[in-house]
Amino acid sequence: MVAMSKIVLITGAAKRVGRELALHFAAAGWDVALHYGQSGTEAQLLAAQIMAMGRRVIALQADLAQEDQVRALLPQCIAALGVPNCIINNASRFEFDSAVDIDYTRLTAHILPNLAAPLLLAQALHAAVPTGRQACVINLLDQKLYNLNPDFLSYSLSKIALEGATKMLAQALAPTVRVVGLAPGLTLPSYLQTTEQFTHTHQLTPLGQSSTPEDLAQAALFLASSPAITGTTLVVDGGQHLQPLSRDISFYPTEQ
Repeated sequence: MVAMSKIVLITGAAKRVGRELALHFAAAGWDVALHYGQSGTEAQLLAAQIMAMGRRVIALQADLAQEDQVRALLPQCIAALGVPNCIINNASRFEFDSAVDIDYTRLTAHILPNLAAPLLLAQALHAAVPTGRQACVINLLDQKLYNLNPDFLSYSLSKIALEGATKMLAQALAPTVRVVGLAPGLTLPSYLQTTEQFTHTHQLTPLGQSSTPEDLAQAALFLASSPAITGTTLVVDGGQHLQPLSRDISFYPTEQ
């Protein structure tokens, strides 16, 4: 009997960490639903690459700040590939604000895609998983949850809430759906960094290197394949969270 392939739905899959996640899961034998927001060209190129690897793939567009579009994602995935074994909530809005300029617009702009969309996707997966099967939700968090500073306030608050939701959803959706967190460190240059600044700050960890996209993809595959893990978060950051900083790592200079 031929084993059924596993299916993963990854939000924000067209570029950066999401792209590495998609390629890593496809290489491990998973079929992939690629969600994208505005990166349609990149999503289609990635889909062609995954198809060439012999995996089934579909690219799905949705604005994660719009409830109706979020609710349409899972049915579209199921129609094309089947019920996912795993959803990775990778997409995230990351824009600077602080206590002196936060407002409803900035806060809502982060809360909807970073928290509300993962909640709705977990809810939908729980309703869709067939009896006798178990699925997994992986929420991308951030090492700064364990190393708080006041920069990127709306973003940070959305991730703090998502970490809490990870624990509560793990309780509420068991045994059908496992819910786990994956907290990266500085992995790729932020929009505030030059290449030189990133190269320097990426090394400011106890292990001499923070996380790479491949590190996160390997960790995500481990979590997706570990049926006894739920309600907890794996921090993959080279120990970055062990070195408290008064400001976000993006603002540190190239010279120590």
